[in-house]
Amino acid sequence: METVITFLRDFSPYTVIIRLILAFLVGGVIGAERGKQGRAAGMRTHILVSIGAALTAMIGIYCVEILGYDTDPMRIAAQVISGIGFIGVGTILIKSGTQVTGLTTAAGLWAVGALGLALGIGFYEGALIAFLLFVLTVSILQKIENRLYSKPSHDFLYIEIKGDCAVSELLSLLRTTYQASELNVTPPRSGKNGNVGIEGIVPIEKLNLSMDEVVTALNSLECVVYILE
Repeated sequence: METVITFLRDFSPYTVIIRLILAFLVGGVIGAERGKQGRAAGMRTHILVSIGAALTAMIGIYCVEILGYDTDPMRIAAQVISGIGFIGVGTILIKSGTQVTGLTTAAGLWAVGALGLALGIGFYEGALIAFLLFVLTVSILQKIENRLYSKPSHDFLYIEIKGDCAVSELLSLLRTTYQASELNVTPPRSGKNGNVGIEGIVPIEKLNLSMDEVVTALNSLECVVYILE
């Protein structure tokens, strides 16, 4: 066992491959969950951040151990944590003047960057524990959080539909059936050509419906691609 651990700690072409593959898997699993929620930063974005952070950490180690530079091996890697903020800002949106979304995704990108750094320097046990806690947070704890906090009287909805669907009909349905207000037609968050995004506020308390019921009903429409709350 000690031999295996020593091998994994060493900096060699084999451990470089192992660390990059682990960074790929960690970023992919976390990104898949975000992508399933329809977030702009999905699987590919998280994978790239994780691999990039791992590679950055290994560049510092390479400079010291292989090239013999007299420098701090983590000096380059330290810039990842601050630099990732520029990507995180792009995932945060302010809607209707008061609602902020994308904070979890932004925090996730920052955490994935830290995980990549940990794997890049060979801190496997820390990366594994943090990864498990991260998955627990974005999956199970989200459901608990939704039950603990009271639902607002109005809730924001983003609906993405196929481009060949009648936007006016869906807008009319939202106004009449769900009394939605502040409806706006926007570019698709998925970035898929032809799709259309619709944003609005639904008075769930006034309708005497839960948001889950509204989302389930709208998801049954053939033209709807996905819905974000």
